[in-house]
Amino acid sequence: MINLRKLLTISLFVFSVTLQAQQEFSQREQQSISTETPGLFGRSDAFSVDFGLLGSNDYSFPLPVGKAEGIRKNNNVVISTTEGDAVKSMFSGTVRLSRQLQQWGNTVVVRHDNGLETVYGNNAQNLVKVGDRVKAGQTIAIVGKREDKTYTEFAVMVNGARLNPETLIDLKSHRLRKQTLLFTRQGENVKITVLTEEKEQSLAKSKGRRQPQRGNMTTNQNRTVKETASASTKYTRNSEHIAQQQDDDQPFDIDEYQAIQFDDHSVTPFKKANEFSINFAKYTDADWCYPMAGGRVISPYGGRRRHAGTDIKTKAGDPIYAAFDGEVTLSGTHYGYGLCIVIRHANGLETLYSHQSKNLVKTGEWVKAGQQIGIVGRTGRATTEHCHFEVRCNGRPFDSAKIFDHANRCIRKETFVFRKGKNGVTISVAK
Repeated sequence: MINLRKLLTISLFVFSVTLQAQQEFSQREQQSISTETPGLFGRSDAFSVDFGLLGSNDYSFPLPVGKAEGIRKNNNVVISTTEGDAVKSMFSGTVRLSRQLQQWGNTVVVRHDNGLETVYGNNAQNLVKVGDRVKAGQTIAIVGKREDKTYTEFAVMVNGARLNPETLIDLKSHRLRKQTLLFTRQGENVKITVLTEEKEQSLAKSKGRRQPQRGNMTTNQNRTVKETASASTKYTRNSEHIAQQQDDDQPFDIDEYQAIQFDDHSVTPFKKANEFSINFAKYTDADWCYPMAGGRVISPYGGRRRHAGTDIKTKAGDPIYAAFDGEVTLSGTHYGYGLCIVIRHANGLETLYSHQSKNLVKTGEWVKAGQQIGIVGRTGRATTEHCHFEVRCNGRPFDSAKIFDHANRCIRKETFVFRKGKNGVTISVAK
């Protein structure tokens, strides 16, 4: 076993420096799946990665609802799922390859900041290009279908050599193994040594005591959320955990327990009084827009499962439009929501749009009513291509049918009064 003094002499972060310095990839790197990582072992014959330090936002299983079918002789893993599901980047990194290959079909290779690379093949569509920076959990492709089977061909590599993915993850539970691994170059091969196993690492960090369970966020994470005062991603329950409890054959979408929760102080329509009103009768056609032209409601708000939004169905690739003028306060991937957009409007409301195959706006942008903001998809936990649409007041969703006539795809030309009380916000039509 390598002692601590010797371990400290190893250049642990050389790969991070190399990746930050290298913004472009050679033609070989853009064409070949298996290729050495320049500079990875430039200063030392070894580096280590402490996977125990990674949080829930630093790792994602390639297909969160998929099923791994075992490891092949070449250390590839076939992960089967349903048609249209989203392929996620395992860690943060830079896209090194994104093209169609004869054996793998549409393929994406991501070179990660920790020195590893991951391969995602047999995609119906690649959603990223070479040089793109991606975050862990970001949708990078749509899963493909071959011979009546929907799956992703997945592999993990270090310096071009494929390693057994079970070294990093439990393929059955999708869980990342919380351990420290040492990667040592030995000629053309790379040796992997477990420096600190899960149990040893856990006990060392907790000084022998079991760590308390704090739900979706730790105390520090909750404190950070409150300090940022932006449209935070504070969950009442861990949506990924809940998703794993669901029967994958049953229709699934976001319920109130899984909905993104916003801090009250980040949305302040009641700053000056306990009520405000919106007169939609004065809105012109330029002031509002139905989010999906030609869409039909396939799942309304509420019901037994306390559905947090309204599911509007069209077909994959159709445009999604902003309901009102406003500022984009969130644009990214959020667990069961998949690709998600939140817009804060000048009238005091917020709208949320999710499951996109692609977001066309960024956080901080100002958008106009009727502006296209996304493309209909099936990312996150969804059983069909659609838009999960939410309207919110003071950070909480309410039935969008109160202000939208979904059957006729239009705004209700009435004045609505929003009152804040002890039990939340009530909405009524002004007399």
